[in-house]
Amino acid sequence: MKLKNASAAFALLGASALVLSGCAAAPEEEPTASSTATATETEAPAETIDYLSCAVSDEGSWNDKSFNESVYDGLLMAESQLGVQIAEAESNSAEDFQPNLQAMVDAGCDITFAVGFNLVADVNAIAAANPEMYFVTIDGWSEGNANLKPVVYNMAESSYLAGYASAAYSTTKVVGTYGGLQIPAVTDFMDGFYYGAMAWGAENGVEVTVVGWDPVAQAGDFIGDFVPNSGTSKAIAAAQIQAGADVVFPVGGDQFGAVSEAIKEAGIDGVMVGVDKDVALTSPEYADYVLTSAEKRMTNAVYDIVAELSAGGAFNGDAYVGTLANGGTGLSPFYAFDSKIDDATKARLAELEAGIIAGEVNPKA
Repeated sequence: MKLKNASAAFALLGASALVLSGCAAAPEEEPTASSTATATETEAPAETIDYLSCAVSDEGSWNDKSFNESVYDGLLMAESQLGVQIAEAESNSAEDFQPNLQAMVDAGCDITFAVGFNLVADVNAIAAANPEMYFVTIDGWSEGNANLKPVVYNMAESSYLAGYASAAYSTTKVVGTYGGLQIPAVTDFMDGFYYGAMAWGAENGVEVTVVGWDPVAQAGDFIGDFVPNSGTSKAIAAAQIQAGADVVFPVGGDQFGAVSEAIKEAGIDGVMVGVDKDVALTSPEYADYVLTSAEKRMTNAVYDIVAELSAGGAFNGDAYVGTLANGGTGLSPFYAFDSKIDDATKARLAELEAGIIAGEVNPKA
């Protein structure tokens, strides 16, 4: 039996460490326990659909300015625009993943999104144990479970554009990038950035240097985790600035505080490129340092999947791949830096985007 309201879900989950309430906490609120499952009924349209869309976060909060928040925004959009009901479980440690996913199963969710590659083992296990239920893994993969849909992104595409723009903007013609962990979901950004910067140099007959990543040797700078704005992250950014970089592309979640501090302390006229979200828009405190962002538009993917399934579409385990062509990824506006990117560069970026979409430009070569 599907549980579509908070009181019924609370009765079911009362024995667990999870707390279910009648109204979702806003992402800005701090969690009060190690994990919190919440069914929401806020500002739903007059007609409510009998469909429960759920999500379990990676470590951190729903306002992490990255994956978790983007997925949560997709749930909220589905709730307000489609009339579906939603539930969410916030994980503060890896120990929360399995019980939070089980809570969504127990609540009878029609679809459950597991956010981030850290949940891959747990969401595959629960999908295998519940073959009649449907799951989505954000930035993960299926281990042969037909009821588990991966959502992945070709981030080399938008990152190529970001690298090209960064090289054009740079006065030193040295740009830098570093990552959280050396995994494909991270190095895909770094590959595209490297080759985009190199493309600008080749087209303009100018030597461009990318510090922090060599896609041929598969060697570069990595924090070793995704802890936001850590001392290690700041030290890497500072070292790349010392090496001459005046544009830095940190691919590790929220590292924008660390990079902006490194730029300020170095006393240079430097900028950074955001990742995952439109950072200048979503984190305006960094807007003066954000040239642009390579967006991983998870909000759109979540909404699109819920919209199709809640309207009666059939679930399938085929991967959703976010690309420039389907709007799953893209380059953010230049905002305050718009006047510093000349019209010729903007026109070339549009041509490159069209070329990537047409298969005429390889963003990883």
